[in-house]
Parts: sequence; structure tokens; C-alpha cells
Amino acid sequence: MILLPVFVFLFGLIIGSFLNVVILRLNTGRSIAKGRSACAHCARKLAWYELVPVLSFLGLRGKCRTCRAPISFQYAVVELTTALTFVILYITTVINGGFALYSYLSFAFLCVIASILIVITIYDIKHKIIPDKLVYLFIGLSFLSIVWKVATIPGFLVGEALVAGPLLALPFFLLWYFSGGRWMGFGDVKLMLGIGWLLGLSAGAMALLFSFWIGGIFGMFLLALAKQYSMKSQVPFAPFLIMGTFIAGVWSITLNSFFQIWL
Repeated sequence: MILLPVFVFLFGLIIGSFLNVVILRLNTGRSIAKGRSACAHCARKLAWYELVPVLSFLGLRGKCRTCRAPISFQYAVVELTTALTFVILYITTVINGGFALYSYLSFAFLCVIASILIVITIYDIKHKIIPDKLVYLFIGLSFLSIVWKVATIPGFLVGEALVAGPLLALPFFLLWYFSGGRWMGFGDVKLMLGIGWLLGLSAGAMALLFSFWIGGIFGMFLLALAKQYSMKSQVPFAPFLIMGTFIAGVWSITLNSFFQIWL
């Protein structure tokens, strides 16, 4: 039985390698599906043994074999993050779900969602923007998750699920509208719409709460340790929203369960 999580981990490494290609080529005009990977500095086409997830990075000691230019840590981080995320999703859906067909379908669906959110996270960190193609895909899949729950969960409150997205996105929309985009980007509004539809009102609210806590802690460390940052510095918020979504979604933390623990 232990071999299955190992297989999921290895599969996650491979998908993580592909996500790096998506992050690198998205909105550049280059094909995501075609064209071999090359060194970003000397443009040499990489051999197959230089494309093994994580191991190639370690074997090359983080440098190109030809020009010795440094290779970004992003590649290994994305690969490991994807692999670990897939394993956690496998445990919480398939193993805890009793290896039922429903559990495997949920796992596959959530892996697609997680892959999209990982790309959005890194892309927003690098470019300070959330790609429309990805966020609209995320919104569409989140809406489909409501349809799936209606079909599989008896007594599912579809009305509450439908209103969760717009209701949780509304504060972000107001911040964006009244600040002219200075306080909040419109991409965050769209992202929150998808999060609300994916998690529902209660868990979505907890995801939002977690994101502000994580963002606040990160901001304090950034101000304390990095002299080039100030209160006016622009920090992408999507990564914090996605981390909050992961915590609330994977462990099914709702407002009710949270306050039952702490109150």
C-alpha cells in the first residue's frame, strides 16, 4: 500500500516539471506543448538526463552544465511542492475516502485544481499579475465542483454554494473599485470568486482569514529583514489566498469547526 503514495509523489514531480514549462512559456508566444527545454542563458538544448525532476538540479549543483549560469531554485521548489501537494490530496481523498471510485475522481479533479493554483502562485510572484486564462479556467472548474456536489451529496445546499463565490469576492471588488486598483488587483477578485465556489461560504471565509494571517506575518518579516521593502511596496496577494485555500480546503476547516476548537 505504501507504493501508491510513492507513485503519486513521483507523478507529482513529473507534473511539477511540466508546470515549470507552463510558468516559463505562458504569455510569451512560445508553445507550451512543443519545443525542447533549453538553458535560459546560453540557449543550449537540455539533454534528457538534465530534465529529471529535482535530481538533475541536485546533480548539476544548481548550475548549467555548459555555461555554469545558476539555475533558478523555482524548478526544484515547484516540482517538490506539486509532488507533496498530490500526496496530501491522495491521503485526504483516496485513503481517507476508503479507495472508492468517488475518491479517485475527486483526487484527479483536485490535482488539476492544485496544478492551476501552483502556476498562478509562481506567476503572480514573478510578474505581479494573475493570468486570465488560468483564473477563468479555475473559476469554471470551481463552478463544476458545485455541479458535482449536487449530483453526489444528498441535501447539498446549492443556493449557498452559488452565492459563496460572489459574496466572498465582493470585498475584494470594493477594494479594487474604490482604490482604482491600488489596494487590490482585479485578478484577486476573480480568484476569490473561484475560491468561494470551490470551498463554499464557510470554508471560503476561513481561507480568506488564513490568507490575511499568513500575509500579515510574511509582511512583518519582509519589512524587518529586507531594507528595500516598505509599507508602500507591492506584494502579490494571490499566493496567500492560495495557501489559505489549501489549508481550509484540505483539512475541511469551516468557521464553525474553527470556533468550536478555539472558543
